[in-house]
Amino acid sequence: MSIRSFDEYQLSEEIHRAITLMKYEKPTEVQREVIPLAMNKEDLVVKSQTGSGKTAAFGIPICEMMNWEERKPQALILTPTRELAVQVREDIANIGRFKLIKALAVYGKEPFAKQKEELKQRNHVVVGTPGRMLDHIERETLALDEIKYLILDEADEMLNMGFINDVEEIMKALPADRVTMVFSATLPKDVEDLCHKYMENPQHIEIASSGITTASIEHHLMEVNPKGKLALLKDITVVENPDSCIIFCNTKEHVDTVFSELERANYSCEKLHGGLEQEDRFSVMDGFKRGNFRYLVATDVAARGIDVDNVTLVINYDVPMEKEGYVHRTGRTGRSGNKGRAITFVTPNDGKYLKAIEKYIGFSIPVMEAPSEKDVSGGKSAFEEKLSGRRVVRNNKTARVSKDIMKLHFNGGKKKKLRPVDFVGTIANIPGVTAEDIGIITIQDTLTYVDIHNGKGSLVLEAMEHTTIKGKKLKVSLAIK
Repeated sequence: MSIRSFDEYQLSEEIHRAITLMKYEKPTEVQREVIPLAMNKEDLVVKSQTGSGKTAAFGIPICEMMNWEERKPQALILTPTRELAVQVREDIANIGRFKLIKALAVYGKEPFAKQKEELKQRNHVVVGTPGRMLDHIERETLALDEIKYLILDEADEMLNMGFINDVEEIMKALPADRVTMVFSATLPKDVEDLCHKYMENPQHIEIASSGITTASIEHHLMEVNPKGKLALLKDITVVENPDSCIIFCNTKEHVDTVFSELERANYSCEKLHGGLEQEDRFSVMDGFKRGNFRYLVATDVAARGIDVDNVTLVINYDVPMEKEGYVHRTGRTGRSGNKGRAITFVTPNDGKYLKAIEKYIGFSIPVMEAPSEKDVSGGKSAFEEKLSGRRVVRNNKTARVSKDIMKLHFNGGKKKKLRPVDFVGTIANIPGVTAEDIGIITIQDTLTYVDIHNGKGSLVLEAMEHTTIKGKKLKVSLAIK
C-alpha cells in the first residue's frame, strides 16, 4: 500500500497539528519506509542521503511513543556534530511541541554543570555528541534505566570523526531491550559490524541515492584557474542572484579570505568554521535560518546540521576532498521538495577528487561556461536590488510551530518548594485559561519557565502580576530564552 499522506499513520492529534504547521504535507520515501516499522518497534539500519527527511522519519514515531509522565529520558539520539545535535533537538521539540515532549541537547564546549542541572529535569529525549553523552553516562548524570530507543544519526560521519569506540561504549551501557535505529548516508564495514553486534535482526532499508542527487538539484562544474576563483565567484553570484547561498571552502583560511572579499564588496554575508567560538557558530547558524544575511561562507562544519529550506544555490569554491562531502554539501539545497543548484569550481589540480565524486554519485557532472561580461553587466541591477533587501524566510518551522506560544519567566523554583502542579493549578484558574493552554514547565533552583499556548500568554502574564503561587508572590516576565 502506498502511503500518500501522514493521515494514514493514525498519529495523535497533537503530533498531527505540529507536523501540519511544519508543512510536512506528504511523507518522503524514507519516512514512508521507516515510520510504520519504527512504530512497530523494529530495529532498523537505514541507508539514506542527507536532505531526505530522516529526522522526521525517526522524530515522528519517537514523539508519538513517548510516555509523557516518565521523568527519565526514554530516547537517546547520537549525532556527529554539535550543530546537528542542536538542529535535531529543535526538530524533535517542534514535532513534540503540543504533546509537551521535552528534548535536551548535550555537547562539548558547553559547561558540564549546566547540562547536569538540566538533566535533573524531566527530559523525554536527549540528543548529543558521543563524547559528551558518554561523559554524562560515566559520571551518572544521565539516567539510562528508562531508555527505550537509541538513534544513531549520520553513523558514517561518527566513524569518520573517530567516535566509533564512544558509540560502542554507549550501546553497551544501555538497556538490552531497547529499539535501535541507525541512519547513515553510507554503510562502512565498521558501522555494519556495530549493527550486527548490538541489534536484534535489524530490518535494512536503502533509499536510492540517485533521486536525491538528481531530481531536485541541478549540478554543474566550472573550470577555473586557482587565481581566478574570487572574480568568478562574484560573477556567478551576480548572474545567479540567489535568494540564499552557501559557499563551501576546504579550509578556514579560505573561508576568511572569501568572506573578507565579499564583505568588502558589501555582500550580506557571514562566515562559519571550526575556529570560531561555539556560541558564535550557533549565532551565525541561527542568523542564517532567520534570514539575517543572504550568503554563508563555510567549511564542512555547515555541511550537516543546517536545515534552511530556501537555500537556492550551493557553490563549492573548493572541490571537497572526500566524495561523501560533495553529497552532504550539495544536500543543503533542493530540500523539502524545492529545486536547487550546485556549482563546483574545478582547477587543473582537482582531477582525482572530481573523479572519485562522480564515481560515487553515479553520473558525470556537466561543465558549464563561465558567465560572459555581458551576462554579468546585464544582471548587475537586479543583483544590487536584491543585495540591499532583507532575505525573506518562507519556511522557518520553529517560528510557525511557536507562533501562538509565549514563554514566561517566574523568579521562583525548587528552592521555594514549587512544583509543576502548583503552576498548573494557579494558571488554569485564570478566567479564559485551561490546563490545555499550559505547555512545558521547566523548574530550576531559583526560576521557572512556563510555555503558554494558544495565544493566551498576554492574558496569563497580566493576571499573574496580581496572583500568588502557593501563597508566594513571584515576579513574572516574558522570557528572553
